[in-house]
Amino acid sequence: MTKNLIYFSQSAELFEGPIFDSKHQLLYFVSILDGLVYCYNSNTKEILSIKLDSPTSNVYVISKKVVLVASKDGFYEIDFNNLKSSFKFQINIADNVRYNDGIEDAAGRYIIGTMGYPEVINGMGNVYSYHKGKSKTIIENTTISNGLAFTEDNKTLYFIDTPTKQVAKYNYDIETGNVAFVDYVIQFNGDGSPDGMCIDKNGMLWIAEWGGACVSQWNPLTGKKINEITLPFTNVTSCCFDDKLNLYITTAKNDEESNYNNGSGLFYVEIN
Repeated sequence: MTKNLIYFSQSAELFEGPIFDSKHQLLYFVSILDGLVYCYNSNTKEILSIKLDSPTSNVYVISKKVVLVASKDGFYEIDFNNLKSSFKFQINIADNVRYNDGIEDAAGRYIIGTMGYPEVINGMGNVYSYHKGKSKTIIENTTISNGLAFTEDNKTLYFIDTPTKQVAKYNYDIETGNVAFVDYVIQFNGDGSPDGMCIDKNGMLWIAEWGGACVSQWNPLTGKKINEITLPFTNVTSCCFDDKLNLYITTAKNDEESNYNNGSGLFYVEIN
């Protein structure tokens, strides 16, 4: 297993939200508190960035070098071909929250959670679904809405509210976009708290551990931990697979670490 640090910023506090566009071999991620959105070309190694006016959190791929990005001020379309951005829409959220992790379902719905900002407030967040100009709340009273992952058959949505240190399972109706809570399927008992996550072709969950210095692999059917990938950064924030089923992983600053590690990083881990 090879771990490569692709990009590092000593000034950035919070890299998050990696998503890979396999059709065009492009990786997108954000630096939340800086309002920065990055586009990394895995073939040329070029990195482009665009800055928005408020914290950014999640990227949805539209076409080649064109993405939709959630920011506190609303959702913006960003075109990395000409480095321009344009406002698209906003969901009716409270002034003291911002968006966090999100995902697009197989029907094209934009699903995204919120959390208190600038202060984390218990139960202040929700998870929303937006489609064709309309939004609805699908999960209520969350604190730090984080990882979201669908099973291949689109019938199950896994979700992380970080302070619970658990992964929740919901039945998902792809026709209506409605969810129904089933149970908590994974419990974290160590130093790490579950943050962002992705799911592999076998239905196993790969979960970034904030405070745990790793991405851990879990079987949601048994609740058992299978494996882990350790990293030289304590605060691991999220992960995604590329087309070769290798992992991109984002990390965040931890002021208690040494100067070398006191920043945010993007890693590429060759599993296969």
